[in-house]
Amino acid sequence: MRVLSDEVVVLAESVQAGDAAESSLLKTLVVLTERRRFIGGGMLLCGLITAAIALAMPVTYTASTVILTSQSGSGGAAALLGELGGSLSALASLGGGGLLGSQSDTFVGVLDSRTVADEMIEKFHLQKVYRQRTLVDTRKSLAKHTHIEGTKGSFIRISVDDHDARRAADMANTYVDELYRRNQTLALTTASQRRLFLEGQVNAERDQLSNAEAAFQQLQQKTGVIQLAGQSEITLRSIAQIRAEISAGEVQLEQLRTRETEQSMDVQRLESGLNALREQLRKTEGNSGFGDDNYFVSAGRIPQAGLEYLRRMRDLRYHEALFETLSKQYELARIEEAKAPPVIQVVDKAIVLDKRSWPPRTLLVVLALFTSGVALSGWVLLKDRWSKLAEVPENALHISALRKILRHKNRLA
Repeated sequence: MRVLSDEVVVLAESVQAGDAAESSLLKTLVVLTERRRFIGGGMLLCGLITAAIALAMPVTYTASTVILTSQSGSGGAAALLGELGGSLSALASLGGGGLLGSQSDTFVGVLDSRTVADEMIEKFHLQKVYRQRTLVDTRKSLAKHTHIEGTKGSFIRISVDDHDARRAADMANTYVDELYRRNQTLALTTASQRRLFLEGQVNAERDQLSNAEAAFQQLQQKTGVIQLAGQSEITLRSIAQIRAEISAGEVQLEQLRTRETEQSMDVQRLESGLNALREQLRKTEGNSGFGDDNYFVSAGRIPQAGLEYLRRMRDLRYHEALFETLSKQYELARIEEAKAPPVIQVVDKAIVLDKRSWPPRTLLVVLALFTSGVALSGWVLLKDRWSKLAEVPENALHISALRKILRHKNRLA
């Protein structure tokens, strides 16, 4: 019987708690309903003020253009270098990979350069538009109004913010024009330098080859032709080939040093390969045998009678091999110089927009109405609660004492 009475008490308390919650909610609704005109008027006033401010704010338009860059600019060059064989395979691997890097990142860097920024400032009179005294501050303002980002798939998006819709579109399209012009100039300059360097090497080697041919002809007329076969022929070809590879590697190392430092892994790898070839050449031209293969005989063990002939033949074949290698590289450089720069395709051209990107007036007014409604409702409920607390005699005495303290502090202040 006692257990039943306890359950009844708990149930009664829960019912009273529910009734109290409902009563509190109803009282809140009553207070808000009584002051609905105040809340509605405040929300309307706040919305009107926000709308007026939004209408007075300067309008901003965002024009965007999207370009597609080619990723196969160096593939043909690397493949042709790889076909040359020998030590040129290292240069082919460099041309197809780390030296060129990502083309899209390169284009983004060109677009962010100071030279392009100065061209934009001069063409559109941005120093006056942004109301800046110095070029440094104008470049900073231009950077804030310009957004350049590379996306997946070799795409680059260029966005420009401006108060004039037509100027925003023209600036975005001008960025593409400047990128094409800069890319064309830089590509031709690099290819021309490579071609001029190889052209000088080919001309010098052509003279050396002519001198070697003349010296070999004089030797034939003086001593007659000596036929060397077997081991001597193998030694002759090996020495000529090794020396040709060393000279070609030195030319490639000289070209690589114009772009890389001595601490570069690519430079060190080529130097290591050249040192190995020089050591092999030293052993081949020495007086001892080479390795464990008795069929191969070093130059020092060739009969003295044919040594001068071997030297003349070796020099001739060395210069022939080197001239052929340099000629291939020179023709490749000429092709690269004549070839057009990497293709830049415009996917989306910037157009004059008929819709602003800022300010979002409707959103601002809605947020102002919502915020003001919540704030005014809270103020009404807080004021109602304060009034009820002040009606209690004990609380009224405390409130009166608090007001006296505040007035006293204000007078002292």
